[in-house]
Amino acid sequence: MLDFTWKVFCMTGNIDSYLLMKEIEMDQDKQLPKELEQEEPSIREQTS
Repeated sequence: MLDFTWKVFCMTGNIDSYLLMKEIEMDQDKQLPKELEQEEPSIREQTS
């Protein structure tokens, strides 16, 4: 999705495309720590 919005921005110069890409990036950054927290207990169980 990020690649698509970046390509649209590059081709059109549409600032809304750029802002959408940044919003998606921020959402992904927020989700990443949550995903790591969910995976961490299973990693602990495997090493014990």
